Amino acid sequence: MIGVKAKAQEISLVEEFFQLFKTPWEFFKEGRTYDVVLVTSEDVPAVDAKLLLIYGSESKNCDGPLKITPRSRLRGASLSYHGTRVPIYRELLTFEGAGVHGLSAASGTPGVKVPSGGFMVMRIGYELFQEVEFLLTVGQPVENASIPVIDIHIMMLRNWILDAGISLLEIPPVPAGHAFTACLTHDIDFAGIRRHKFDHTMWGFLYRSTVGAFRDFIRRRISGGRLLRNWRAAASLPFVYLGWARDFWIQFDRYLQIERNLPATYFLIPFKNRPGDRLTATHAKRRAALYDIADLPKWTAILIEQGCEIGVHGIDAWHSLNKARAELERVAAVTGASEIGIRMHWLLRDESTFRVLEEAGYDYDATVGYNETIGYPSGTTQVYRPLGSRGLLELPLSIQDGALFYPQRLDLSETAAWKVCEALIQNGKAFGGALTILWHDRSLGPERFWGDFYTRLVHKLKSMDVWFGTSAQVVHWFRKRRRVTFEKVEAAGGTARLKVCCNGEAIVPPLILRTHRPRNVGGDHQAPLNKTQPATDIPWTGEIDIELGPWLCTVADAPSQPFALIPELA
Repeated sequence: MIGVKAKAQEISLVEEFFQLFKTPWEFFKEGRTYDVVLVTSEDVPAVDAKLLLIYGSESKNCDGPLKITPRSRLRGASLSYHGTRVPIYRELLTFEGAGVHGLSAASGTPGVKVPSGGFMVMRIGYELFQEVEFLLTVGQPVENASIPVIDIHIMMLRNWILDAGISLLEIPPVPAGHAFTACLTHDIDFAGIRRHKFDHTMWGFLYRSTVGAFRDFIRRRISGGRLLRNWRAAASLPFVYLGWARDFWIQFDRYLQIERNLPATYFLIPFKNRPGDRLTATHAKRRAALYDIADLPKWTAILIEQGCEIGVHGIDAWHSLNKARAELERVAAVTGASEIGIRMHWLLRDESTFRVLEEAGYDYDATVGYNETIGYPSGTTQVYRPLGSRGLLELPLSIQDGALFYPQRLDLSETAAWKVCEALIQNGKAFGGALTILWHDRSLGPERFWGDFYTRLVHKLKSMDVWFGTSAQVVHWFRKRRRVTFEKVEAAGGTARLKVCCNGEAIVPPLILRTHRPRNVGGDHQAPLNKTQPATDIPWTGEIDIELGPWLCTVADAPSQPFALIPELA
């Protein structure tokens, strides 16, 4: 059990952090024995623990007695943890002397380890929970997008606990039997080119499929075959308008083919011809779509029948409560769903968006992401609760097609794009969480022809035992994980057990109860960042409470008991 003594203003931050790092903890209670005490408050209490972890960028009352000498305070610094850069967005305090193994900073020592009276003290020079606050509110700048910073903070904390010879129970953010979670999503912005005659969309397509395609051929971004396919598509446009040729921007059937037997989420526009309010971008009127969900009765029925989800592609829901409700009701009337999520058109949001969406009745939001790049806008692979929200959860966007290939954005070749996508896939294996992919409706057809890349990406994920879920399914799985509680139970003889509860609610696919055991008791963690510690995994559906005790008893062996017993973590 971890006891946490935090600043008063950090209470909600602590609670959210330990939803992401799902391990037994409680707010520190005087006189109670803990394995680990984590302190961010100004005053460090006397503790009975094996490990005392003190975070903070200001001097603490214990620094002098422990002979810890602060050196300098910095802002905008970065750490290195076993060679991986970890940006620090608030202040960083460095110290004199030798530091924690594997942890360094160019400007000094960001953490020290001091033995004290039979237990270990680690003094870390940044504000852990204030870093979390920055990431979940302001978010990461584009230059750090590829770094899952919160997940690395969790990994560092886990490793330091294990290095101190303390075993650890955790429910990792990954379903049992799977490498991680993948969520395939599609924003439907156009629903066909036939609706666009002699407007900026049509002229833009003709330019990109002719002059633009030739430029990309010269730059060796596309093959000669793709160049000819683009030119043929441009030449066929009059026949598409006449109804004599297929509308090549309607790609629902091909997505269903690529994603055969895989659930996906389609975000549909609720109202046509509405660009939205409060727009400051150039050519803001172009945000209006020439279709809405009522124009696609055939495809909405097919998608639902195939196990896909229909969500709201919001117009004004990011700032207007009345319009957020209207957009929700429009999609609910078509789908019949009672729990509906949203992703905002153009990924628009402001400081009021989460409050508006929650009050309007949305189940989740999937807007937080980059238009300019791919990666981790909130510094985590996990679904999280935006600060200030009560029930609304956020499914962050990881990979977007336009960010990869648009000339005004990353403008990558497919070879380079594959490398950056593989890096995020490897992070999924290392940290769990959800990899959310956005591929737009028109991206399989001309002038983009990004379908082969998307097919390769889906096949890669299928080969890795990834769990695929719709956005709603993924969010609901994380919601159930968040509902798990840990309770310390006093037993006969003065011993204590740990009870893990989920109110009897079935969780499919199951959670993992992971027991981490320290590799080198009292030593330093020297494994690479993505190297997992020795651990024992037990799948758990949450229907029967689990109690950690001194002997082993499986659920099947004890059907009459309200809980199952597995070995204690001593």
